[in-house]
Amino acid sequence: MKSEILADIKSCPVIAAIRDVDDVDTALSRNIKCIFLLTGSILNIKYVVQCIKKANKRAFVHLDLLEGISKDSEGTKYIVEEVRPDGVITTRSNLALSARSMGMFTIQRVFLLDSLAIDTAVKTIKQVEPEAVEVLPGVLTKTLKRIAQRVRTPLVAGGLIETPEEVRQALASGAVAISTTRKSLWDMNKL
Repeated sequence: MKSEILADIKSCPVIAAIRDVDDVDTALSRNIKCIFLLTGSILNIKYVVQCIKKANKRAFVHLDLLEGISKDSEGTKYIVEEVRPDGVITTRSNLALSARSMGMFTIQRVFLLDSLAIDTAVKTIKQVEPEAVEVLPGVLTKTLKRIAQRVRTPLVAGGLIETPEEVRQALASGAVAISTTRKSLWDMNKL
């Protein structure tokens, strides 16, 4: 199952990142396969994930950004067992490890501010062993190359990607996909 999810990410490398639940319908109408939910609450997340899956698309829930759900293993267990997304996203190593132990496709999100952050990210990736890593900001092609050379984990570039050229640059720099809230880029996938 995890290899199928990764294949879907690679086959449609532009991922819709949703900050407002009202944008889900727009994403469902686009030529994308994966949706990163950067929003939601305990009151609506299960329904939103079901809608995405019903449309034959992959739903990834960002654990850190959900409202009303604790940021611990019990909150993660609720998401995995009750909400049942295709995968989860988190910046927190403990949540990534918890989700992985439950068999969930896990994306570790890392923010790169300087060379120390790169070293820390590499160490974390090797320790957690997520199925993928989202690197932010994704426009740092030199940084993407440096990480891609040091880990075997598929990289997703996210953050500040605003043009088709930046999408192409991120993919050429070692990312297997990009995530973006910019709706004008959601149609760049070839199906």
